[in-house]
Amino acid sequence: MDVATEAWDEERFAVGQPVPRHEDPVLLRGEGRYTDDLNLPGQAYMVVVRSPHAHGILRGIDADEARAMPGVLGVYTGADLAAAGILPLACVASLTNADGSPMNKPPRPALAMDKVRFVGEPVAAVVAETVALARHAADTVVLDIEPLPAVTTPESAAAPGAPLLYEEAPGNLAVEFHYGDAGKVAAAFARAAHVTRLTAVNNRVVICPMEPRAAIASFDEGDGRYTLRVCSQGVHRMQNLLAASLGVDRKKVRVLTFNVGGSFGLKGAPFPEYLPALHAARALGRPVKWTDERSGSFLSDHHGRDTQMTGELALDSHGRILALRVTGFANLGAALLANGPIMSTNNVVKNVVSVYGTPLLEVRTHNVLTNTTPIGAYRGAGRPESNYLMERLIETAAAETGRDAIALRRLNHVRPDEMPYQAASGQTYDSGNFTAVLDRALKLADWDGFAARREESRARGRLRGRGVGQYLEGTAPPGKEMGGIRFETDGTVTIISGTLDYGQGHATPFAQVLSARLGIPFDRIRLRQCDSDEIVFGGGTGGSRSITASGTAILQASELVIERGKRIASAVLEAAAEDIEFARGRFTIAGTDRSVGLLELAALLRDNAGALPDTAPRALDVTHVADPITSTWPNGCHVAELEVDPDTGSVRIVRYTAVNDFGVLVNPLLVEGQVHGGVAQGIGQALLEATVYDRDGQFLTGSYMDYALPRADHLPNFATGSEPSPATTNPLGTKGCGEAGCAGSLPAVMNALVDALSEFGVRHIDMPATPERIWRTIREARGV
Repeated sequence: MDVATEAWDEERFAVGQPVPRHEDPVLLRGEGRYTDDLNLPGQAYMVVVRSPHAHGILRGIDADEARAMPGVLGVYTGADLAAAGILPLACVASLTNADGSPMNKPPRPALAMDKVRFVGEPVAAVVAETVALARHAADTVVLDIEPLPAVTTPESAAAPGAPLLYEEAPGNLAVEFHYGDAGKVAAAFARAAHVTRLTAVNNRVVICPMEPRAAIASFDEGDGRYTLRVCSQGVHRMQNLLAASLGVDRKKVRVLTFNVGGSFGLKGAPFPEYLPALHAARALGRPVKWTDERSGSFLSDHHGRDTQMTGELALDSHGRILALRVTGFANLGAALLANGPIMSTNNVVKNVVSVYGTPLLEVRTHNVLTNTTPIGAYRGAGRPESNYLMERLIETAAAETGRDAIALRRLNHVRPDEMPYQAASGQTYDSGNFTAVLDRALKLADWDGFAARREESRARGRLRGRGVGQYLEGTAPPGKEMGGIRFETDGTVTIISGTLDYGQGHATPFAQVLSARLGIPFDRIRLRQCDSDEIVFGGGTGGSRSITASGTAILQASELVIERGKRIASAVLEAAAEDIEFARGRFTIAGTDRSVGLLELAALLRDNAGALPDTAPRALDVTHVADPITSTWPNGCHVAELEVDPDTGSVRIVRYTAVNDFGVLVNPLLVEGQVHGGVAQGIGQALLEATVYDRDGQFLTGSYMDYALPRADHLPNFATGSEPSPATTNPLGTKGCGEAGCAGSLPAVMNALVDALSEFGVRHIDMPATPERIWRTIREARGV
């Protein structure tokens, strides 16, 4: 069909339509291209030798036997990398201690040198002709490690005289973070009619993406350029961080990312294994491939969460919040990652006051290094932890003061007429109707019918509880984003974006945005995010930023295409550019029926650009970077109902409702999928996922035999609803949705569990609320 007459299905693919992800058929047929699916001619294979000790002095590495084995190409140590000028992995976070001094940033070499600091820390890399050879050779490498006492909890690491991980971090403290006016907060607590105090554990979790980490490193001797094919969350940031550690200009590093099988915050920055792979590729003059095994990923992937926070909520005699104070410990593991302790510092401040009018806020956290796997971002990265603490405080305060918890929430909600609202966190909420969201969720959950359902459960010997989890989270901080548009020779149009799809389904909603603005047929739109050579700037995917950041960039780039198109159309239609209007994919002379389509102009430029005057643009292509795009404030209310078997402690979630305010929904189908995934991970953390270290720092839950992930039979059907208040801070009106499921599910599930156990006088139980923990809690409450 001729380009000019090709139909554009405006309604089917419009913004707001539940368009299925068009990449799914490819993935379901097994035709995806994940990093381990890739192979390069002549590639060698790398296996990493890891520390079996949690803490110790590295006296020596004996790799002579490995080096002598046929087929082994090299064994590399931290000394080799340092001699080649490779620098430690960088922590780019910049925080200050409460006294104003800078945070401690101990160096993190890719391969351990003087000491080992956690079980699984990379110590050496063996490269051979095959994986089997590399693995066999790695088994012969002897590490001479003098064991030292280990510390695995922040409290033990911060104790006087505790074993020290780094000389650069006295007391094992990375940063003692403080926010707020302590004097004003203390005064508010002094005049409070009631103070609720609650200490809550946010348990460590293993991130467990479906695809383990993998990388293929190569080096071009001709132009002195590294290339890394790697699973990531954004090639631009990965390129910059790798270049910093390699000690080269960023243009000397190319990063390629194809399909990614999940990340949840894990794959946003370089890991140690990538640097010896790149070094070996240069030293050997051939590509080097490394793929982690699941047992290795349990130890070497960073973990998530792991905080213990005490929240104090001051209320006046009417139940209004006067102030909130948060103190506690965050376990950072054995090293600072790229983002440092952002989860337990700035993100607590930004999110903990949630939907409630809280005049004063103070946050003080001790962020401590321990002999455990390093802690990094995990779906929400401080947002779920903060909302969980606040919601547990609200429920506990209601119980202690004899108030209805729903009424207490309504009393303290920030009202729509207060928007834009300046929160005690220093953030500005632009939109939201938190009471309407709550009311809609309660109605959808049949809150008033709960009493009958509880009696039915009781008749079967089960305890039934219900819980509310209201949340509000600030998405990623303001940042620029690329929105390139390229008209291809085959008649398709490519969006070039600096975000990266690792399971979210970006191609479909991004195409919906572009199609709606430029009138390009949906099935002609492609998406490129995979090549750092094409990305002039990219913030990557994380912090629930993608649709807002990339959507805004795409819209702004579209306006530039239209501006160019008007100049070209004016030449084609022989009219002044100011008389050209654009709508639904066509440029028209105002007041006439004379027009030309955008894709017609693209074809003309491709096939017959010489027919245009010299003053007309020679391309419609745009390379655009949008100015910093502000955070959005998604919020919602989740309601969980569950049953507990008091004889075994087993839990079954029987009903689950989630009403969310994500602003304008570009694609409701994909949004619902994001909510389902986040809720599932929240349920897993709340009820199942227990990580255990012994006193020597050995990880005892290092496989799926010992670490429980949620299965389909752990999850109920989800009832979802939308109560949107469009964001006023971006042209699409969107708010992020990727991490919200965790933020709502943690408090909803745990509040429901406490409600079920309340007849025994239980006011709190920590996560993970495994059957054993629940069973013991019931027995203790009964005095058995």
